[in-house]
Amino acid sequence: MSTVWFIPTLPLAGALVNILLGDRIGRRAHWVAVPTVAGSFLAACAVFTRAWDGGSFTSRLFPWIVAGRFEAWVVAFVDPLTCVMLLVVTGVGALIHLYSVGYMHGDPGYARYFAYLNLFVFSMTMLVIAGDFLLLYVFWEAVGLCSYLLIGFWYTRPAATQAGKKAFIVNRVGDFGFGLGVMWLWTVLGTLEYGAVFKGAETLAPATATGIALLLFMGACGKSAQLPLHTWLPDAMEGPTPVSALIHAATMVTAGVYMVARSHALFERSGTALEVVLWVGTATALFAATVGLVQPDIKRVLAYSTVSQLGYMFAAIGLGAYAAAIFHLVTHAFFKALLFLGAGSVIHGLGGEQDLRKMGGLSSRMMTTTITTTVGGLGLAGVPGLAGFFSKDEILAAAFHSGHLVVWGLLLLGAFLTAFYTSRLLFLAFYSDPRMSREAAHHVHESPSVMTLPLWVLAVLTVVAGLAVGIPSERGTRLARFLEPVFPLHGESPDGSIAYTLLILSVIVVAAGFAVAWFVYLASPVRADTIGRPRTAFGALLLNAYYVDRLYDAIIVRPLFGLATFLAERFDLGGIDRAVNGLGAAVVGWAAATRRLQTGYVVNYALTMLAGAVLVVAFLLSR
Repeated sequence: MSTVWFIPTLPLAGALVNILLGDRIGRRAHWVAVPTVAGSFLAACAVFTRAWDGGSFTSRLFPWIVAGRFEAWVVAFVDPLTCVMLLVVTGVGALIHLYSVGYMHGDPGYARYFAYLNLFVFSMTMLVIAGDFLLLYVFWEAVGLCSYLLIGFWYTRPAATQAGKKAFIVNRVGDFGFGLGVMWLWTVLGTLEYGAVFKGAETLAPATATGIALLLFMGACGKSAQLPLHTWLPDAMEGPTPVSALIHAATMVTAGVYMVARSHALFERSGTALEVVLWVGTATALFAATVGLVQPDIKRVLAYSTVSQLGYMFAAIGLGAYAAAIFHLVTHAFFKALLFLGAGSVIHGLGGEQDLRKMGGLSSRMMTTTITTTVGGLGLAGVPGLAGFFSKDEILAAAFHSGHLVVWGLLLLGAFLTAFYTSRLLFLAFYSDPRMSREAAHHVHESPSVMTLPLWVLAVLTVVAGLAVGIPSERGTRLARFLEPVFPLHGESPDGSIAYTLLILSVIVVAAGFAVAWFVYLASPVRADTIGRPRTAFGALLLNAYYVDRLYDAIIVRPLFGLATFLAERFDLGGIDRAVNGLGAAVVGWAAATRRLQTGYVVNYALTMLAGAVLVVAFLLSR
């Protein structure tokens, strides 16, 4: 068996052990879960060395569907893009598993939690290495199932179960379109294997390519929380914080970006589909950034930040800057995982509190969490030298040089908003005056080393990742050159003076965001009752996320619920049930009437037989 199969097999084995033996293992479940994911990461490193020179290979395991001329194999396809995604998923996933040992300590569902977490990593790695769209679709759905299990992990909480169901249902809307796109591909090309599909894309009519690409993108909108299917992601915060880090940084939400980037040949054949991806991504980036400005919950700020940054990635894909999109996916995985785990450390230190209005003054009590989370925040904001600065600048430069000046302006505005809400979070949580009660302040403590070690590792990655692979050159960044076999480099390098001007402008925008946030939240003491409380109609609009959830509830949920209630009461109970019950009542009545003939007296039966014989004889004589 090829080394690549060890990557998903190890987490699957860990999940099965904790599922089957969880009652016996109990508090030792992490001794199974953490090593299996760490081993998966080491296997991913070994596979990466094989693709170091830009090569690719496939590995067939066994056929799992044979129906007529259709035959589907469990096949792995490995190329530079696959390797990058595997390193992110398994590497960040392993750190989150390690962090969970401290965060979930004492939880009654400890073994079940690690079983679900392992299953999530298994599903995501299989999604990444899948060599055709059918296997991709299977594990696309498996990732959705795992997210449902983890978001609703604390199933005794009504909010958690509702959030899990919401994530599952909203994703099914997008997955319906994704499934249709896969079936359409098979209909027009007769194959679902990547190589044959992308080669055959050149023969597709542009209208057909547009239809298929938009259906695939519909699935990506659901999985990666793009407008209008974004509403599930902020509610997913009801799950444990390490789950939020895994979903938002390394798995699930990145699946849509990966799929669309992988399928770029189909989108390029369409052209129109790329424009749709561009504008949906841009709109989502700006929409979510504005909502994140006013949220009082530390995890919801980060949730809307994720939606916004995913919008940047899709905007990059729409611009044809595929390597820039993957670069931002990688850097985002580092600093967003760091931010969520830092938020989890704060919540752990405050005994479960995640309201920014009840924080402040943590910098002196939680030094490690403060330093590492600040690094993550600066990376998200795009401070020069950190990973987010290089990847976001690549996207902004691609928008400018491609002539999409409106998109460039909107994304630049989004960068300002990102710097503002990120610094707002840092100021309110760590650097402003304490706003919690005396009792809560007395119990503030730093997290254990099993939680702070992953924070340090992610902080280092946030610092060095951009410098290591993201410095631009005449032939693009080092990561772009590594991905060249998947996303060919094209075009001349831009004029140096223009590039430096854009760079300086980006720095000014980020600095302006920090300056405005400092003036609002640090220049003078902030009253807790003013945070997250809108003073204007526009503030209320942002706090309620533009009332999208209420709109969906009014025009979709309630009408469908009303229709279902009407059909249940009038059609099901009043029609079908009444007909069935009426038939049953008729049978019972007929049986009750005929039962009187069964008296139990032999003389009555003899008389009946005699009467029957007389009637038969009379009938025969009358003929």
